[in-house]
Amino acid sequence: MALRGTRVSPLVLTLAAILIVLIVPPALFLLNVSLHEARPDGSLGAFTLRFYRELTSERLFLSSVRNTVLYALGSSSIAIVIGTVQALIVERTDTPGRSLAFFAAIISLGVPHILYVVAWLLLLGRAGPVNDAIHFIVGSSHAIDVYSIWGMALIEGLGFVPLTFLLMSAVLRSMDTSFEEAAIMAGASPLRAFWSVTLRMGTPALCALALLFFARAFESFEVPALVGLAGNINVLTTTIFQAVHRTGMPSYGEAGAYSVCMVIVVALLLFWQNRLTRHAHRYQTITGKGFRPRILDLGSWRYAGTAILMALFLLVTVVPVAILVFTSFQPFYEGLSIEAFGRSSLDNYRVLLGPGSFRDSIANTLILGVVTASFVVPFTALCGWLVARRAPGAALLDHLATLPLVFPALILGVAFLDVFVNVPLPLYGTLISVIIASSVRYLPYGMRYAYSGALQIHPDLEGAATIAGAPFAAVFRRIVVPLLAASLISTWLVVFLLSVQVVALPLLLVGPGSEVMAVTLFELWQNGQVTELASMGVVWIALMTTVSTAFHLLTRHQQIAA
Repeated sequence: MALRGTRVSPLVLTLAAILIVLIVPPALFLLNVSLHEARPDGSLGAFTLRFYRELTSERLFLSSVRNTVLYALGSSSIAIVIGTVQALIVERTDTPGRSLAFFAAIISLGVPHILYVVAWLLLLGRAGPVNDAIHFIVGSSHAIDVYSIWGMALIEGLGFVPLTFLLMSAVLRSMDTSFEEAAIMAGASPLRAFWSVTLRMGTPALCALALLFFARAFESFEVPALVGLAGNINVLTTTIFQAVHRTGMPSYGEAGAYSVCMVIVVALLLFWQNRLTRHAHRYQTITGKGFRPRILDLGSWRYAGTAILMALFLLVTVVPVAILVFTSFQPFYEGLSIEAFGRSSLDNYRVLLGPGSFRDSIANTLILGVVTASFVVPFTALCGWLVARRAPGAALLDHLATLPLVFPALILGVAFLDVFVNVPLPLYGTLISVIIASSVRYLPYGMRYAYSGALQIHPDLEGAATIAGAPFAAVFRRIVVPLLAASLISTWLVVFLLSVQVVALPLLLVGPGSEVMAVTLFELWQNGQVTELASMGVVWIALMTTVSTAFHLLTRHQQIAA
């Protein structure tokens, strides 16, 4: 096959050139704008290090770093603790109703993060039902202040719980429990065995999750923008956003300097995570000897486990969605009360589904998701296959396609903003600009899925076709793609859902006529149009649930057919 040669094929060079054109210019423009003064017409002026010098002397920068670290530590700790406990109950005990936890986690992942944040603000806000209940029971005028650093950490942490549960469930399910059984036989209690043995064997997974969620919270935008700014709490992402949206002359140089610092921090976190996984073999316990997970008989306490799972299901999934549904039927939001139910109507939905910007926003969002996923999936499928087959020069494709991971969504938006403003093409403010940026953002996700799927295909199948005279394109189209079908369908759905949910990336790139759903929701909240936001969110959740279900059934059909 051509893949076995020593020369770099024209196909690999072409794919590498496409990746370089997509990825390198935003990074260079971001660095360039942080090192130059800005002229009144927006062009770059003299070289300067002023923006970096000002970072170390500004109190805003130091307070933003401190708030970011506290927020990231708090949210990741909440997610790890709650998600791990939930995974332990489901995977290691005989608690009834354990399958409910997986259903709840999948449903929660389909809710856009901005809607999740809004739902908790409606619940925990000053006019929310939680504070009303506290006032009724305690009779105090002071209750929960969600607009604080710990309120931010709580909302972000609860949003991470479903993903933590799914990842830790996989770890506990595949872990050999003979070491725990040996500890129990030696006299240790089940709790002590879990604490001293299981958690220590799961150290790489726990540390990797902690780093993942810390990095995710470090670059988070939705919670800091909706919760933090209302409480006068700045983190790095909101400081960058305010620098770009500053009244008068936006400070792109300041935003660029902040962004470069964030990229360095995220790159260091990812490097640390890679070093951690590199030494994960020290904790390997699964060998060729068969084993089965040990299920702990809780006796009468198993109903307490069911109660915990039900409480988490209500807390993480049912209650946030229910408050959005309730709010969507209200002409205005004044909390949860009997009088509010009497004001319920379908007026918000009539406005939403009628002609206007709301319907256009939904249409633009669907176009964004479909086009982004339809580009990323086949492109990364070809790249992932070449990397899996170790084609000459294909390692460069893997490095280039993974590079966008170090750019937080907001930072990538700032970088592409610099590119589109300076290139001699009318891209800024168009839907095409958002599609380009989103495609770059989710290249690493497509690459991981495609590479993992290609590794499972034995190369003898392709070799036999090549010996029979099939050309390269036919081998990929007739053999590789059908065998990767289930993986590619899942990848398409993941990229679609991620690209239509994120706020930070398109926020700086959209213009009149190119609004997308996530940005429209953000602007509705900023304008105080809470009921319109809720109705739009309910419609979107229903639509995404339908899409996810359809793709899940299609994937199962592909797996059965295979």
